[in-house]
Amino acid sequence: MPAPPPPSAAVPRRRWQNRLSPTLVRDRCYTRSFQAAGLRPAAVPLPDGAVVHIWLPPTAATGANPLHPVLLLHGFGASATWQWAPFLRPLLAAGLAPYVPDLVFFGASASPSADRSPAYQANCIAAAMAALPTAPQRYAVVGVSYGGFVAYHLANAFPAAVERLVLVAAGVCLEEADLAAGLFAVEDIAEAASLLLPQRPEDLRRLVGLTFCRPPRFMPSCFIRDYIRVMCTENVKEKTELLYALINGRKLSDLPKISQQTLIIWGEQDRVFPLELGLRLKRHLGDTSELIVVKNAGHAINREKPAELCRLIKNYIADPSVKYRDDRKGSWKNVIKRFAGSSLRKVDSSRPLL
Repeated sequence: MPAPPPPSAAVPRRRWQNRLSPTLVRDRCYTRSFQAAGLRPAAVPLPDGAVVHIWLPPTAATGANPLHPVLLLHGFGASATWQWAPFLRPLLAAGLAPYVPDLVFFGASASPSADRSPAYQANCIAAAMAALPTAPQRYAVVGVSYGGFVAYHLANAFPAAVERLVLVAAGVCLEEADLAAGLFAVEDIAEAASLLLPQRPEDLRRLVGLTFCRPPRFMPSCFIRDYIRVMCTENVKEKTELLYALINGRKLSDLPKISQQTLIIWGEQDRVFPLELGLRLKRHLGDTSELIVVKNAGHAINREKPAELCRLIKNYIADPSVKYRDDRKGSWKNVIKRFAGSSLRKVDSSRPLL
């Protein structure tokens, strides 16, 4: 009888990596912040076999009708807890009831479907909300970056459910032709995927440099490798397919015009989705929308200006009867005047990514 194989050294090494991982420590802290705010997790199975993981507000457990239910959709960078943890307590204190799902192939949400379109993501989120026994019939939706694409489809496909919309740095007016026109720092979708799904420290450093208006000066390689190992190695194939489905053949002429009142929030120094896309969206939606441009902020506005972004969201959703304008931020008309005199013909790291 042959001797059993020796135990693999990879297992104890992986255990020590997990124990000493700063990324996993932060992940647990974000999860605990959700729990401390009174939110509780739920896994909602859907008829096609998909499972949507969603955090429910405290009112969902008691059955009480929340004053302002709001659905928070995260971007491409991480799961829901990483992007929304700093916003929970201020939103709850303002009378908002946050429902916070992981989009499909992010966090604990998954699906056997081959559909990678934002419309499918929206259908999954809508179905999960409808399946909750205490879910509100109407709610506001806030979408950051990729989450904004999903939010837009949700508003278009389910107008009876979506009351109003907040789109944060969401380039829904992007066209595939913008890549060839040089609006971004990447030439094709494959190059964009290599940066938005970084597998090497140099890719993550470049992504951070493009995402933040003021990127951190000190980024130790050991922390970067740990972050990539924990956050960037799951569902890479599926997430790459999400990017292709998002951009392939995309035309502004195919984008429907939604009817909901919409607040558009953009970082003035956004180099991932440049401000031109925010101006396009304002022109596309017309009088049903407001554009607020936040100074000294890039694409990661939720990380660089969380207090300001939270205030904008609270003020807009708390009073659905009026259109919202924040006089302390740049109005879209003034932005157009400034933007018209600027040039997008810059190169290398100064150009937006995508």
